[in-house]
Amino acid sequence: MEGTSSVLSCSASSTALYSRTHLLESGPGLASPPSPSAFRVKSRSLNSSVKWGARKERPSAVLCSRASLRTSVLAVEEAVERSRGSVAPAKEMLPKIDKSGRFCSPRAARELALSIAYAACLEGFDPVRLFEKRMNMRREPGYEFDKASLLEYNHMSFGGPPVITDTTEEADELMQIDEKESAIEAEVLSAPPKMVYSKLILRFTRKLLVAVMDQWDSHVLVIDKVAPENWKMAPAGRILELCILRLAMSEITVLGTRHQIVINEAVDLAKRFCDGAAPRIINGCLRSFIKDLEATHSPPASEVKEQIAVSA
Repeated sequence: MEGTSSVLSCSASSTALYSRTHLLESGPGLASPPSPSAFRVKSRSLNSSVKWGARKERPSAVLCSRASLRTSVLAVEEAVERSRGSVAPAKEMLPKIDKSGRFCSPRAARELALSIAYAACLEGFDPVRLFEKRMNMRREPGYEFDKASLLEYNHMSFGGPPVITDTTEEADELMQIDEKESAIEAEVLSAPPKMVYSKLILRFTRKLLVAVMDQWDSHVLVIDKVAPENWKMAPAGRILELCILRLAMSEITVLGTRHQIVINEAVDLAKRFCDGAAPRIINGCLRSFIKDLEATHSPPASEVKEQIAVSA
């Protein structure tokens, strides 16, 4: 991936996620364990404030929500989308864990691919080689991974507006819940991939990364066309968003996944990992990409009329 680091270099706005890069080179199963805070894209901070009114002694605490690196399950959505042409309701989703006790969702593969693509951009590495390096790293002697943490993993939590509590006690309770989730994230995300993801998911992850590399040069031009001007002016601050776009476009063009599925997944990834209007912008970028793709591959109107006339 020559030139990647110059186009998508690390910036101050990416430092919160930069610690995720170290996860690819270390972890409890591979090296010294990083702290739970290393996996928090946005730390949930507590800002106590007092709202003065009729009851001045009643404090109000504000607890800010976060978006963090989590693995999520939409296992049945793709199967039902292909068979029925519509997205399946949540109640029809398959279990997030397979019989071997590992994540078996395509979402898990996309999130793993995103974390590796992001790390590869920061380091200027080939993402496929970085993935293989991560897969082949040796574990620390005596390391054991508690698979029960996979069941406790919060898969579908998105960032949102601040949570208002009436008392600091309620805020402290929410903070404790947040810290517990972060500890679970640290354990899961720093574990060796072979212990967390099924073989099928790991193969899918590699296919996604290979597709990204195959389409890298062509998608540079596409992104330059569909991305907003402020993203193109400061790409170093939009590494994660650009990685999501690359993964989505490559999955559509190389792997042939239906674009409705890919767009929904990309928007969800943006909701988890990005700030502000990123989900909406990524949705618009991908829809513009699909529109151009369909226009390029569809035959001219004259040819269609000629085919109709011949068949008649």
